[in-house]
Amino acid sequence: MIHLYIRCAMYFCRDFLWRKGTIRAENKRMERNTALDQTAFNRLLSRVEKPARYIGGEWNSIVKPEAETRFALLFPDVYEIGMSHLGSRILYHALNSVEGVACERAFAPWPDMEQVLREEHIPLFSLETKRPLKEFDIVGFALLYEMCYTNILQMLDLSGIPLLAKDRGENDPLIICGGPCACNPTPVAAFMDAVLIGDGEEMTPEVTRAVQNAKRTGKSKAELLKELSTMRGVYVPSLKTDDTCVVRRIIKDLDAAAFTGEPIVPYLGIVHDRVALEVMRGCTRGCRFCQAGYIYRPIRERKSETLMELARQQIGCTGYDEVSLLSLSTGDYSEVHKLVPEIIREMEEGKVSVSLPSLRVDSELASDLKVMQTVRKAGLTFAPEAGTQRLRDVINKNVTEEDILRATQDAFSAGWSSVKLYFMIGLPTETDEDILGIAQLARKISWQFYQLPKEKRGKGLRLNVSVSTFVPKPFTAFQWYGQIPAEEIKRKQELLRNALKGIRGAELNCHFSLLSVLEAAFSRGDERLADVLLRAYQLGCRFDSWSEHFQSKAWAQAFADCGLSEQDYAQREYALEDALPWDFVDMLVTKAYLRREYKRALSGETTPDCRENCNGCFGARYETDCRM
Repeated sequence: MIHLYIRCAMYFCRDFLWRKGTIRAENKRMERNTALDQTAFNRLLSRVEKPARYIGGEWNSIVKPEAETRFALLFPDVYEIGMSHLGSRILYHALNSVEGVACERAFAPWPDMEQVLREEHIPLFSLETKRPLKEFDIVGFALLYEMCYTNILQMLDLSGIPLLAKDRGENDPLIICGGPCACNPTPVAAFMDAVLIGDGEEMTPEVTRAVQNAKRTGKSKAELLKELSTMRGVYVPSLKTDDTCVVRRIIKDLDAAAFTGEPIVPYLGIVHDRVALEVMRGCTRGCRFCQAGYIYRPIRERKSETLMELARQQIGCTGYDEVSLLSLSTGDYSEVHKLVPEIIREMEEGKVSVSLPSLRVDSELASDLKVMQTVRKAGLTFAPEAGTQRLRDVINKNVTEEDILRATQDAFSAGWSSVKLYFMIGLPTETDEDILGIAQLARKISWQFYQLPKEKRGKGLRLNVSVSTFVPKPFTAFQWYGQIPAEEIKRKQELLRNALKGIRGAELNCHFSLLSVLEAAFSRGDERLADVLLRAYQLGCRFDSWSEHFQSKAWAQAFADCGLSEQDYAQREYALEDALPWDFVDMLVTKAYLRREYKRALSGETTPDCRENCNGCFGARYETDCRM
């Protein structure tokens, strides 16, 4: 129970810590470098809504004052979201494990902090040492969502770093990025010196060591970029030619790969405030809309013994009381039926619960659900994606209504009363009948719950029907398909909202449609969108994924000023033989395979799970198939 007392003490002390500026050790660090001085720092904190976003000094954070090479790991969104990103936590540990390298963090400052920084003429700084970001050797951005792109420009601007790569000199940091959005880097390429494509645990430290060596030997930035361009997975936009082909980098042995070490424990609540264990990477299911399902192939797993050791370590050093098992489809993890009961049995005394945030609706998890509910019932999430079997076959979901109803029945029988169902609207070939099918399925699930005897069910059903708008993504079977118009999105949302009325316990959560249009535009965009991004930023756009800050008129003006249209980009349908803006990137899954899947989708044909039979997605060029 000692970890629980540690956790409580940290939360009790957080307000005291920021009022004092930061902890005493932080004061000493600030005195030894060109970082923000204590008086100025206190003045900043007194003028912002959530000072804990900026103070640093969190439990398990790492400070290396005398490091030879400094890497600023930037997340282009607010602290609470960035600190929930497992990939950034992994890179933080991996980079700080490199001798002579210090990795420090910074997050997009909320508008109140941006205003204060500009008024006080203070550059954006890192959390660990309050050092200006311009003084780092490398500045690396995580690209997880297209609607965070303007925040990249905000952070560069606040740091005093030229926004365009062509305008930077020898003394400016190397600006790089990576993450799932990097598979189509063309919209942001003008702002980047290099783009890292694929798994980053080995690639990012390798790039950092190259920068470290360049400093020691006096190489110019041009020489460094030429060297980086020879590394697998590294794209240097300034050196692109008609023959450029960047092959995705993969970690072959996930079990031996770097993880988070002792994770940082924030002083304020974050979106995913728990221990997160990545049980596997990749997916063999082949859902045709799912970019992650294609770009993270092949499937790789961590051993249950490794995960148990990580769980012990992270619970022990953080004070968390929940372990989340993460993957694209945790129910498909080969040792899930062993791992879940083992974590709960071993940590029962500390009341540590297990959550499975992404369940396959056809996974037979009834026994695990019963074990999980003995500690605490976190919400369960299932993803049918479509309301009818016809459309589920089009997207290759490979689950039936019977599978869905059995999974929810198992959950209700095990004591759950809070279930989230994920769906999409605007999928290829979708009709109104498919939309109404979502409501029909929700009605059947609600009926299931209330058919149980009162003594065997929860107090009341909470059935969250979460509906996002389909966004065509590069390197999927639907990359050629255009998004439906915004007016049609709104009409279908209203159709579903009316159909769900009267269903006991059902709540509808719809994704903002105009935002989806921009997401679709930048997802499949080309290099011309860099001008749009720059113009949108100049017009005040940032934190675009936050509805209270999204400026649709400013975005429309930005596109118009550049002679372009967001609707044209979002709704464009490519021919199967067209050259695509991202064709120079090789994500290992072949274009021929994606074409075949697109044709099968339009014919309503399904493709079996890769574990049953290799479907040849990697083609004949590679020594292994997607199952490794």
